[in-house]
Amino acid sequence: MLMAPQHAITQGDYTMRMPAIKARDVRRFLIGERFPTSYELHERLDTMRALAVFASDAISSNAYATEAIMSVLILLGSAALRYTLPLALAVASLILMVVYSYIQTIYHYPSGGGAYMVAKDNLGRYPSLLAGAALLIDYVMTVAVSSSAGVRAVTSAFPEATEYRVLIALAAITLIAWINLRGARESGTIFAVPTYAFVVGAVVVILIGLVRHLGLFGTAPLPVNATTTPPVRDATGLALIWLLLRAFSGGCTALTGIEAISNGVQAFKPPEARHATHTMIAMAIIAVTLFLGISFLATTMHLTPEELGESILSQLTRLVAGRGWLYYWVQVFTALILFLAANTGFQDFPRLSYILAREGFMPRWLQNRGDRLVYSSGIVALALLSAGLVLLFRADEIAMLPLYALGVMLSFCLSQAGMSHLMARVGRLAPGESLNTGATIVHYEPNWRWKRALNIAGAAITGAVFVVLVATKFVEGAWVVVLALPVIVYFFERIHRHYGRVAQALSVERLDERELNVIADVAIVPIGDIHRGTLLALQYARRIASDVRAVCVATSPEARARVEQRWRRFPSVTGGLELVVLDYAYRDLLPPLVDYVAELSANEYPGRLLTVVIPEFLPANRLARLLHNQTASFLRRTLREHPDVIIIDVPIHVQDRG
Repeated sequence: MLMAPQHAITQGDYTMRMPAIKARDVRRFLIGERFPTSYELHERLDTMRALAVFASDAISSNAYATEAIMSVLILLGSAALRYTLPLALAVASLILMVVYSYIQTIYHYPSGGGAYMVAKDNLGRYPSLLAGAALLIDYVMTVAVSSSAGVRAVTSAFPEATEYRVLIALAAITLIAWINLRGARESGTIFAVPTYAFVVGAVVVILIGLVRHLGLFGTAPLPVNATTTPPVRDATGLALIWLLLRAFSGGCTALTGIEAISNGVQAFKPPEARHATHTMIAMAIIAVTLFLGISFLATTMHLTPEELGESILSQLTRLVAGRGWLYYWVQVFTALILFLAANTGFQDFPRLSYILAREGFMPRWLQNRGDRLVYSSGIVALALLSAGLVLLFRADEIAMLPLYALGVMLSFCLSQAGMSHLMARVGRLAPGESLNTGATIVHYEPNWRWKRALNIAGAAITGAVFVVLVATKFVEGAWVVVLALPVIVYFFERIHRHYGRVAQALSVERLDERELNVIADVAIVPIGDIHRGTLLALQYARRIASDVRAVCVATSPEARARVEQRWRRFPSVTGGLELVVLDYAYRDLLPPLVDYVAELSANEYPGRLLTVVIPEFLPANRLARLLHNQTASFLRRTLREHPDVIIIDVPIHVQDRG
């Protein structure tokens, strides 16, 4: 029985042997024990956990959505901040409209996929790929923006940490990725505490602010900021309308994360659609309440945004409740929920990648699920992409917001347009009749007309917001998303065509067995010397071919003589086999070996498959493998380029117990 490699620890006459630490042991320590596939249903989320997992992005957007509106209005001077609340009411109305549409999506497309599946089923291939590209961009931006916004909350309370904001954001991304690799249910449990703590803290601040505003219970009136800011620019007429549209578009960041639940319906416990709908409704109530409450108090108190300074939420909490425990409660859990809002991206990016990979538009390895039944490849890919954005933008979430909202609005527009088309198809059905659309089965719905009207209105508004964002933020970075969308769709198509060609090449439907390549009765064994490993490879080659040729490259007459002498020492193995020694004047041994195989294929066995048996040393210690020449690996990679060559590895395992 082979024993695991051991390390010896000696002290006097006492020797203790400890087992080497293996990679799988480290993985088990970091990720946890493996889950059987049958455990998948147990890993699904109930409403309480799902709200923390999927709604944290939408809820956390309230920490900066009001500020996004005010950051545009301040260009017209502090007097223009009175428009904050009306614009917030308009955004809140749009939130409710989009939420209602996505509730329809959940019931009609319970398998998940959100805007991608809706667009695919109702608008066609390219709109669906555009929706998929927009969503992928959105999820990458969700992680980058959320982690950077969390850093902003930290630096608002602790300004001395500002110079470390990039490192803090990267550490947060790494931590959240690790938690997600441990499983959906475990991440939901971990994220529930900060999510609900933030909601409670923000609601308490809003209630205190309202009580003070109304003068109830003899409380002190709300402080009002008396500082006035002159207009950066004068705007009237169309210019004013344009700036108001920009401010409205900025406030639409409050919509981010709404689509997450519809994309991940299959992550919920059965009945999936009902639990997803309840979570969507709870998310909408919490998000709208916080958004309108913060916007009302910020307007009433005449707060002004500070670029890279104290956030509006921090100002609001400090002025309403003072710098006591409630202030630090809100700041700490604001930072945590902003960090953890990135979890929405970590839930939906891997799921959407899985759907796209399943249909052949993304690499197939994104379908693989890890030991903890999560799409671990997608999680790691998302962590790397979002970390790159954080480094590029130096963890400045305000600079990333133009890129962030674009993908969200485009996916909303396509989803709403797709649902309006679905409602039109529903309207053509008779009562009691059903239709299989390809991705879902729909039935006649009595109120389909006003549902369709809401979908059309939502598509028009979100489409207009998308256009405004592109026009106003193009030179500020939105051009990156505008350029990236068609590029990503192009790569989707290239990947799909590649998989189509591979499937066609491997198809056996019209296969004529005479078309299969004949395997030549020859085995080539590249050798550098005669030792235990090459003798084993030669023995194996004897079993698969009657014509076995050992090929050696000699760089000097002495090397040739040595190999020929050692060849004759083992007649029981080498007897009857051909030794081919290639004289070569240079040190790179691969070209003559490859040329010999190519010449043999072209001249002696044209159109047939040649077998190359490669012996390779494999020390038990992985680090020890770096001490050996990698000629076998290089040769294997080079020969793989030849279509008529079959490569067989003969590993020689070396137990190093030193």
